Amino acid sequence: MIELKNKRVIVTGGAGFLGKIVVDRLKQRNCRGIFVPKRVDYDLRNLEAIIRMYKDARADIVIHLAAIVGGIGANRENPGSFFYDNLIMGVQLMEQARLNNIEKFVAIGTVCSYPKFTEIPFKEENLWNGYPEETNAPYGLAKKMLLVQSQAYRDQYNFNSIFLLPVNLYGPGDNFELKSSHVIPALINKFYQAKIKKLNEVEVWGTGKATREFLYVDDCAEAIVLAAERYDKPFPVNIGAGFEISIKDLAEKIKDIIGFKDKISWDTSKPDGQPRRYLDTSKAFKEFNFKAKVNFDAGLRKTIEWYKDNFLQL
Repeated sequence: MIELKNKRVIVTGGAGFLGKIVVDRLKQRNCRGIFVPKRVDYDLRNLEAIIRMYKDARADIVIHLAAIVGGIGANRENPGSFFYDNLIMGVQLMEQARLNNIEKFVAIGTVCSYPKFTEIPFKEENLWNGYPEETNAPYGLAKKMLLVQSQAYRDQYNFNSIFLLPVNLYGPGDNFELKSSHVIPALINKFYQAKIKKLNEVEVWGTGKATREFLYVDDCAEAIVLAAERYDKPFPVNIGAGFEISIKDLAEKIKDIIGFKDKISWDTSKPDGQPRRYLDTSKAFKEFNFKAKVNFDAGLRKTIEWYKDNFLQL
């Protein structure tokens, strides 16, 4: 158990979608100082920048949220850079954390690290039972190396690092750019634009048969901070909401909330991605008393309202 009050915390990616809320939660815990490295000042792919960041921050704890990531299309277009950028950031950040005697390193992985075909619901002990879904594999494997590094450093150096596996996130402030966004913001953007432009069809990738689990961003932020406070074991922990929904049902739900009245067409030449995603979240509840609170329909409505109030004005 770590008392976060008066601790100095580095939050990589702290200016991003999830990071801003993690920073707010840390402020609520009365951290002494929260250091958010901006990319323009600290390119975390660069070792010199990482060394300088640790010197400037004088931190006790690191929460590593920063990632180069996108939806299926972005993953297909950038497998090499997604692999390299995420791997080099994580490896160097943790090594320099060890050399700087950081008290605790919280590494954030991804559900994309799970094998393409995994028994439902996904249990942490099945993480190594196969190869990830191909379009996500370079990103998922780069992130999974943080778990290997974390456990190896604990064994050799007694370094306190933990590894969390969040499912797909959504919520206000998400990335709604179609070329790089994930499925919920992409669908919100497509359906709302179709409505205001009076289009008679919205095209969605895949067959609609794949399933996904979604976690509201505020819930994920709380889980991360709870784990930073209360979890100190080498084993990975799933962070999710404990349900699954097909992409077809998701599209229909977003269509109904937005009020688009016309047709959905499915481009079956495009990939579905991983066939199913649904996490066993019992370990997070057992180890640090985390359980998702935000109802999915309510979270979707809040996300759509944010999009209408903010993204459309950009």
